[in-house]
Amino acid sequence: MSSPAEFYKSLPPVSKAYGTACLVLTTACQLGLFDLVDIALLYELVFSHFQLWRLITNFFFLGKFSINFGIRLLMIARYGVQLESGPFQRRTADFLWMMIFGALTLLALSLIPFFRSPFLGISLVFMLLYIWSREFPNANINIYGLVTLKAFYLPWAMLGLDVIFGSPIMPDLLGIIAGHLYYFLTVLHPLATGKNFLKTPIWVHKLVMRWKIGAPTATPAQPDNAGAAFRGRSYRVGGATAYPAQPDRGSGAATTNTVQTDSSSGVAFRGRSYRLGG
Repeated sequence: MSSPAEFYKSLPPVSKAYGTACLVLTTACQLGLFDLVDIALLYELVFSHFQLWRLITNFFFLGKFSINFGIRLLMIARYGVQLESGPFQRRTADFLWMMIFGALTLLALSLIPFFRSPFLGISLVFMLLYIWSREFPNANINIYGLVTLKAFYLPWAMLGLDVIFGSPIMPDLLGIIAGHLYYFLTVLHPLATGKNFLKTPIWVHKLVMRWKIGAPTATPAQPDNAGAAFRGRSYRVGGATAYPAQPDRGSGAATTNTVQTDSSSGVAFRGRSYRLGG
Protein backbone atom coordinates (compact mmCIF):
# COMPACT_ATOMS: atom_id res chain seq x y z
CA MET A 1 0.00 0.00 0.00
CA SER A 2 1.39 3.40 -0.95
CA SER A 3 2.01 6.04 1.68
CA PRO A 4 -0.29 9.08 2.00
CA ALA A 5 2.44 11.24 0.44
CA GLU A 6 2.71 8.93 -2.58
CA PHE A 7 -1.07 8.82 -2.94
CA TYR A 8 -1.29 12.62 -2.81
CA LYS A 9 1.49 12.96 -5.38
CA SER A 10 -0.29 10.56 -7.73
CA LEU A 11 -3.50 12.62 -7.83
CA PRO A 12 -4.27 14.53 -11.06
CA PRO A 13 -3.35 18.22 -10.86
CA VAL A 14 -6.66 20.10 -11.02
CA SER A 15 -8.56 17.91 -8.53
CA LYS A 16 -5.54 17.88 -6.22
CA ALA A 17 -5.17 21.66 -6.33
CA TYR A 18 -8.86 22.28 -5.70
CA GLY A 19 -9.14 19.79 -2.85
CA THR A 20 -5.96 21.13 -1.23
CA ALA A 21 -7.19 24.72 -1.46
CA CYS A 22 -10.50 23.75 0.17
CA LEU A 23 -8.71 21.95 3.00
CA VAL A 24 -6.22 24.80 3.60
CA LEU A 25 -8.88 27.49 3.61
CA THR A 26 -11.14 25.53 5.96
CA THR A 27 -8.22 24.91 8.31
CA ALA A 28 -7.37 28.60 8.30
CA CYS A 29 -11.02 29.37 9.10
CA GLN A 30 -11.03 26.93 12.01
CA LEU A 31 -7.87 28.54 13.38
CA GLY A 32 -9.52 31.96 13.25
CA LEU A 33 -7.02 33.42 10.78
CA PHE A 34 -9.77 35.26 8.94
CA ASP A 35 -13.48 35.97 9.08
CA LEU A 36 -15.75 34.07 6.69
CA VAL A 37 -17.43 37.31 5.69
CA ASP A 38 -14.14 38.33 4.05
CA ILE A 39 -14.34 35.54 1.46
CA ALA A 40 -18.12 35.18 1.06
CA LEU A 41 -19.80 35.98 -2.25
CA LEU A 42 -21.49 39.30 -1.49
CA TYR A 43 -22.36 40.96 -4.76
CA GLU A 44 -23.03 44.28 -3.05
CA LEU A 45 -19.35 44.46 -2.05
CA VAL A 46 -18.16 43.06 -5.36
CA PHE A 47 -19.90 45.78 -7.35
CA SER A 48 -19.64 48.73 -4.95
CA HIS A 49 -16.16 48.15 -3.49
CA PHE A 50 -14.64 46.09 -6.33
CA GLN A 51 -13.78 43.20 -4.01
CA LEU A 52 -13.33 40.87 -6.96
CA TRP A 53 -11.55 38.16 -4.96
CA ARG A 54 -14.94 37.15 -3.56
CA LEU A 55 -15.83 35.75 -6.98
CA ILE A 56 -13.09 33.14 -6.48
CA THR A 57 -12.58 32.59 -2.75
CA ASN A 58 -16.18 31.53 -2.11
CA PHE A 59 -15.56 28.32 -4.11
CA PHE A 60 -12.89 27.10 -1.67
CA PHE A 61 -15.06 26.92 1.44
CA LEU A 62 -16.98 23.67 1.95
CA GLY A 63 -18.16 24.40 5.48
CA LYS A 64 -16.50 24.09 8.85
CA PHE A 65 -14.95 20.81 9.98
CA SER A 66 -17.76 18.28 10.16
CA ILE A 67 -18.93 15.01 8.65
CA ASN A 68 -20.45 16.93 5.75
CA PHE A 69 -17.12 18.66 5.09
CA GLY A 70 -15.37 15.28 5.05
CA ILE A 71 -17.94 13.88 2.62
CA ARG A 72 -17.51 16.83 0.22
CA LEU A 73 -13.73 16.48 0.35
CA LEU A 74 -14.00 12.76 -0.34
CA MET A 75 -16.28 13.52 -3.29
CA ILE A 76 -13.49 15.61 -4.81
CA ALA A 77 -10.94 12.87 -4.09
CA ARG A 78 -13.11 10.20 -5.67
CA TYR A 79 -15.38 11.61 -8.34
CA GLY A 80 -13.21 14.53 -9.40
CA VAL A 81 -10.13 12.32 -9.57
CA GLN A 82 -11.97 9.58 -11.49
CA LEU A 83 -13.20 12.11 -14.03
CA GLU A 84 -9.80 13.70 -14.49
CA SER A 85 -8.04 10.33 -14.67
CA GLY A 86 -10.71 8.69 -16.84
CA PRO A 87 -12.79 10.57 -19.46
CA PHE A 88 -10.47 13.58 -19.16
CA GLN A 89 -7.21 11.64 -19.11
CA ARG A 90 -4.43 13.64 -20.83
CA ARG A 91 -6.99 16.44 -21.31
CA THR A 92 -6.16 18.68 -18.37
CA ALA A 93 -7.21 21.82 -20.24
CA ASP A 94 -10.67 20.37 -20.93
CA PHE A 95 -11.12 19.39 -17.29
CA LEU A 96 -9.97 22.82 -16.11
CA TRP A 97 -12.39 24.45 -18.56
CA MET A 98 -15.22 22.30 -17.18
CA MET A 99 -14.43 23.60 -13.69
CA ILE A 100 -14.22 27.20 -14.92
CA PHE A 101 -17.48 26.92 -16.86
CA GLY A 102 -19.19 25.40 -13.82
CA ALA A 103 -17.94 28.23 -11.60
CA LEU A 104 -19.10 30.89 -14.07
CA THR A 105 -22.51 29.22 -14.36
CA LEU A 106 -22.90 29.13 -10.59
CA LEU A 107 -21.88 32.79 -10.30
CA ALA A 108 -24.52 33.70 -12.88
CA LEU A 109 -27.21 31.64 -11.15
CA SER A 110 -26.37 33.17 -7.78
CA LEU A 111 -27.26 36.58 -9.18
CA ILE A 112 -30.88 35.42 -9.05
CA PRO A 113 -32.22 36.18 -5.55
CA PHE A 114 -33.87 32.76 -5.27
CA PHE A 115 -30.52 30.99 -5.88
CA ARG A 116 -28.29 33.40 -3.97
CA SER A 117 -25.68 31.74 -1.77
CA PRO A 118 -22.59 33.22 -0.07
CA PHE A 119 -20.52 30.09 -0.76
CA LEU A 120 -20.62 28.00 -3.94
CA GLY A 121 -17.98 25.38 -3.16
CA ILE A 122 -20.50 22.67 -2.31
CA SER A 123 -22.36 23.41 -5.55
CA LEU A 124 -19.16 23.05 -7.58
CA VAL A 125 -18.41 19.70 -5.93
CA PHE A 126 -21.97 18.55 -6.61
CA MET A 127 -21.50 19.53 -10.26
CA LEU A 128 -18.50 17.16 -10.39
CA LEU A 129 -20.67 14.43 -8.86
CA TYR A 130 -23.43 14.99 -11.42
CA ILE A 131 -21.07 14.84 -14.41
CA TRP A 132 -19.38 11.75 -12.99
CA SER A 133 -22.76 10.05 -12.63
CA ARG A 134 -23.44 10.70 -16.33
CA GLU A 135 -20.07 9.36 -17.42
CA PHE A 136 -20.31 6.20 -15.29
CA PRO A 137 -24.09 5.67 -15.06
CA ASN A 138 -23.96 1.89 -14.64
CA ALA A 139 -21.46 1.80 -11.78
CA ASN A 140 -22.89 0.28 -8.60
CA ILE A 141 -22.71 2.63 -5.60
CA ASN A 142 -23.25 1.52 -2.02
CA ILE A 143 -24.55 4.29 0.24
CA TYR A 144 -23.55 3.89 3.89
CA GLY A 145 -23.81 0.11 3.51
CA LEU A 146 -27.60 0.37 3.41
CA VAL A 147 -28.58 0.53 -0.24
CA THR A 148 -26.93 -0.11 -3.60
CA LEU A 149 -27.97 1.86 -6.66
CA LYS A 150 -26.73 2.83 -10.09
CA ALA A 151 -24.43 5.86 -10.22
CA PHE A 152 -26.90 7.55 -12.56
CA TYR A 153 -29.19 8.18 -9.57
CA LEU A 154 -26.46 9.08 -7.07
CA PRO A 155 -26.88 12.91 -7.23
CA TRP A 156 -30.55 12.63 -6.41
CA ALA A 157 -29.87 10.14 -3.61
CA MET A 158 -27.29 12.49 -2.09
CA LEU A 159 -29.72 15.40 -2.40
CA GLY A 160 -32.36 13.33 -0.61
CA LEU A 161 -29.94 12.47 2.19
CA ASP A 162 -29.08 16.14 2.64
CA VAL A 163 -32.79 16.90 3.02
CA ILE A 164 -33.15 14.12 5.61
CA PHE A 165 -30.13 15.31 7.59
CA GLY A 166 -31.31 18.90 7.53
CA SER A 167 -28.65 20.33 5.20
CA PRO A 168 -29.59 23.14 2.79
CA ILE A 169 -30.95 21.81 -0.49
CA MET A 170 -30.10 24.84 -2.64
CA PRO A 171 -26.32 24.16 -3.05
CA ASP A 172 -27.07 20.66 -4.32
CA LEU A 173 -29.70 21.92 -6.77
CA LEU A 174 -27.32 24.57 -8.10
CA GLY A 175 -24.69 21.92 -8.70
CA ILE A 176 -27.16 19.69 -10.55
CA ILE A 177 -28.26 22.60 -12.75
CA ALA A 178 -24.67 23.61 -13.59
CA GLY A 179 -23.64 20.00 -14.20
CA HIS A 180 -26.59 19.27 -16.48
CA LEU A 181 -26.01 22.47 -18.45
CA TYR A 182 -22.40 21.48 -19.09
CA TYR A 183 -23.41 17.91 -19.96
CA PHE A 184 -26.14 19.12 -22.28
CA LEU A 185 -23.85 21.53 -24.15
CA THR A 186 -20.96 19.09 -24.51
CA VAL A 187 -22.71 15.74 -24.95
CA LEU A 188 -26.47 15.79 -25.53
CA HIS A 189 -26.67 18.77 -27.88
CA PRO A 190 -23.69 17.68 -30.01
CA LEU A 191 -25.17 14.19 -30.28
CA ALA A 192 -28.42 15.69 -31.59
CA THR A 193 -26.95 18.36 -33.89
CA GLY A 194 -23.32 17.38 -34.48
CA LYS A 195 -22.17 20.79 -33.24
CA ASN A 196 -20.29 21.58 -30.04
CA PHE A 197 -20.57 25.20 -28.93
CA LEU A 198 -18.60 24.75 -25.72
CA LYS A 199 -15.12 23.88 -26.93
CA THR A 200 -12.24 24.57 -24.59
CA PRO A 201 -10.88 28.09 -25.33
CA ILE A 202 -7.34 28.45 -26.61
CA TRP A 203 -6.36 30.54 -23.59
CA VAL A 204 -7.11 27.62 -21.28
CA HIS A 205 -4.77 25.38 -23.29
CA LYS A 206 -2.10 28.08 -23.15
CA LEU A 207 -2.63 28.42 -19.40
CA VAL A 208 -2.07 24.70 -18.90
CA MET A 209 1.04 24.80 -21.06
CA ARG A 210 2.41 27.86 -19.28
CA TRP A 211 1.90 26.38 -15.82
CA LYS A 212 3.04 22.93 -17.03
CA ILE A 213 0.22 21.12 -15.30
CA GLY A 214 -1.08 17.80 -16.55
CA ALA A 215 -1.15 17.12 -20.26
CA PRO A 216 -1.06 20.24 -22.47
CA THR A 217 -2.69 18.64 -25.51
CA ALA A 218 -5.76 16.51 -26.00
CA THR A 219 -5.03 12.95 -27.01
CA PRO A 220 -7.89 10.58 -27.96
CA ALA A 221 -8.19 7.76 -25.47
CA GLN A 222 -7.29 4.31 -26.76
CA PRO A 223 -10.21 1.89 -26.74
CA ASP A 224 -10.02 -0.75 -24.05
CA ASN A 225 -11.54 -3.91 -25.47
CA ALA A 226 -10.66 -6.32 -22.71
CA GLY A 227 -13.38 -7.05 -20.20
CA ALA A 228 -15.68 -4.20 -21.17
CA ALA A 229 -18.48 -4.03 -18.62
CA PHE A 230 -20.94 -2.10 -20.74
CA ARG A 231 -22.53 -4.08 -23.56
CA GLY A 232 -25.12 -1.62 -24.75
CA ARG A 233 -24.91 1.28 -27.16
CA SER A 234 -22.36 4.02 -26.48
CA TYR A 235 -21.61 7.37 -28.12
CA ARG A 236 -18.74 9.82 -28.11
CA VAL A 237 -18.85 13.50 -29.02
CA GLY A 238 -16.83 14.64 -31.99
CA GLY A 239 -18.02 12.15 -34.57
CA ALA A 240 -16.96 8.89 -32.93
CA THR A 241 -19.72 6.35 -32.57
CA ALA A 242 -19.43 3.07 -30.73
CA TYR A 243 -21.83 0.47 -32.03
CA PRO A 244 -23.30 -2.43 -30.08
CA ALA A 245 -20.59 -4.62 -28.64
CA GLN A 246 -19.73 -7.82 -30.49
CA PRO A 247 -18.56 -10.93 -28.65
CA ASP A 248 -14.84 -11.64 -28.78
CA ARG A 249 -14.50 -15.28 -29.80
CA GLY A 250 -11.07 -15.56 -28.24
CA SER A 251 -11.60 -14.14 -24.76
CA GLY A 252 -15.36 -14.29 -24.35
CA ALA A 253 -15.46 -10.58 -23.51
CA ALA A 254 -17.50 -8.02 -25.40
CA THR A 255 -15.65 -5.50 -27.53
CA THR A 256 -16.77 -2.15 -28.87
CA ASN A 257 -16.29 -1.15 -32.50
CA THR A 258 -15.42 2.53 -32.80
CA VAL A 259 -15.37 4.38 -36.11
CA GLN A 260 -14.73 7.87 -37.45
CA THR A 261 -12.64 9.25 -34.59
CA ASP A 262 -12.29 13.01 -34.56
CA SER A 263 -8.85 14.03 -33.28
CA SER A 264 -9.47 17.79 -33.20
CA SER A 265 -8.68 19.53 -29.94
CA GLY A 266 -11.09 21.11 -27.53
CA VAL A 267 -13.96 18.64 -27.78
CA ALA A 268 -15.37 17.65 -24.42
CA PHE A 269 -15.74 14.00 -23.42
CA ARG A 270 -13.36 12.58 -26.00
CA GLY A 271 -12.88 9.45 -23.90
CA ARG A 272 -15.30 6.57 -23.48
CA SER A 273 -18.71 7.83 -22.49
CA TYR A 274 -21.60 5.53 -21.58
CA ARG A 275 -25.28 6.30 -21.51
CA LEU A 276 -27.72 4.58 -19.19
CA GLY A 277 -29.91 2.07 -20.91
CA GLY A 278 -28.02 2.30 -24.22
